[in-house]
Amino acid sequence: MKEFETLCRSKGLKITPQRLRVFKVLLESKDHPTAEEVYQQVRREMPSISLDTVNRTLNTLLQIGAAFLVEGTGQPKRYDGGLEDHQHFRCLQCGAVIDFNYEPYKSIEVPPHLKEQFTVLRKSVYFEGICKRCSESKEQLKEGRNPVCQ
Repeated sequence: MKEFETLCRSKGLKITPQRLRVFKVLLESKDHPTAEEVYQQVRREMPSISLDTVNRTLNTLLQIGAAFLVEGTGQPKRYDGGLEDHQHFRCLQCGAVIDFNYEPYKSIEVPPHLKEQFTVLRKSVYFEGICKRCSESKEQLKEGRNPVCQ
């Protein structure tokens, strides 16, 4: 939290209770929450906070580099407070977003023509597919077993 406070100060932002709480929820979350999910968590301790305040705070965290956005095609925006270098896998069936770390992806080179035209601030690797739990459930259904009853 001290690093977050230092980052806010360096960007000229006030350290508000709302900012601290939203950031703490992101930091403690392992499931990449949506803005609505962050709002529900923060509201437990700050009942008067609005969804708009949470959305604005999340956008501020993105702008200062204190959080990252994990977007999937046609899915709600999900937020990641894990600032260490890592990649994501999203299950197309259950919607889970799972962090993974594969060293070779950390050294992906930016193509020379992009370097000439853009300043690349972040490289991201994102996979979509079916997670093991959903695959196993699908197999159990094919075999005539109900995975919920196992």
